[in-house]
Amino acid sequence: MRKLKRSASTALIVATLAGTAALATAAPASAASYHCKTSSYTIDDPSYTGPDSDNWDFDVTLCAKRSGGYISTTAKVNWDGPYAAKQRSGLTFNKARFHLQTKKSTTGTDPVVKYANYTGLEHALEHSSGNGNGSYETGTLKTKASGRYQYLADGYIELDWSGDGTGYRKPLLFSASPRV
Repeated sequence: MRKLKRSASTALIVATLAGTAALATAAPASAASYHCKTSSYTIDDPSYTGPDSDNWDFDVTLCAKRSGGYISTTAKVNWDGPYAAKQRSGLTFNKARFHLQTKKSTTGTDPVVKYANYTGLEHALEHSSGNGNGSYETGTLKTKASGRYQYLADGYIELDWSGDGTGYRKPLLFSASPRV
C-alpha cells in the first residue's frame, strides 16, 4: 500500500511539473504581432551620366504593433541599386537617412507622436552587394498608446546625391502601415 501511495504521489508531481513547463513555454494568447505594408519607389541617380543603368529600386516595409499599452514601429528597406554605383563605392551619396514616424490616426492629417532619423542607411547603401543590392533595418520606436486612438508607422527616405550640389532632395514617400 505504501508503495502505491508513493507511486501515485510521484506521478502527480511529474504531471504537475510537466503541466507547469508547458505553461512556461507557451506563448501568451494575447501576444501582438506587427501589421505591415510594403511599397516601392524607383529613382534615377542624378549624379551619374554613364552608359549603364543608374536607377535605384527601393522596397520599404513599414510595421506597427500595439502591445501592453505601447505602440512599436519599425521599418525595413530593401534595394536593387545599379551595378555602376557599386563601382563608385563610397561616392554615390553625401548623406542618406530613413525618417521613421509613429503617427496617431485621426481625422485629417495624422499627427506625429514620435520620430527618429536613421542615418545608418547611407553606410548600408554605399556598401551594397557586388550587384548593387542590399537591405537596412531601422531600430524600433516605442511610445505609450492612448487607449481610444489607433496608430501607424510612416516614413520616408531622404537622399543627398554626391556631385549634384543640392543637398537632400524631395523625400521618397512610402505607404504607411495598417493602423493598430
